[in-house]
Amino acid sequence: MNLETFYEYCFSKKGVTEHFPFNDDALVFKVGGKMFALSSLHQWEIGSPNVNLKCNPEYAQELRAEYEAIQPAFHMNKAHWNTVNINEEIPDVFVKELIDHSYDLVFRSLTKIIQNEIF
Repeated sequence: MNLETFYEYCFSKKGVTEHFPFNDDALVFKVGGKMFALSSLHQWEIGSPNVNLKCNPEYAQELRAEYEAIQPAFHMNKAHWNTVNINEEIPDVFVKELIDHSYDLVFRSLTKIIQNEIF
């Protein structure tokens, strides 16, 4: 997966906005004002891309046990966030599934009013 594919996939989801709330390197995608994906542009530039994605805690543990390329997310709640190293052992289609999972978790946590505004 390249940066353009990652960007377009995240941004194609309903109600998604992009932000740089921390610095000009940390690209954040939000739905309903809540973050579901975070990635360093610098890491993409140097060929070591990764993305932090929200994850169900039990599923997060399963993924970390099964894939070396999925680790607890740095500087985030490790029970609920994983860092997925892209272009290692994780196929692009699976990265997209993990993005979907993160988006869905965050979307479902939004109030019904905000959910209805998005859809």
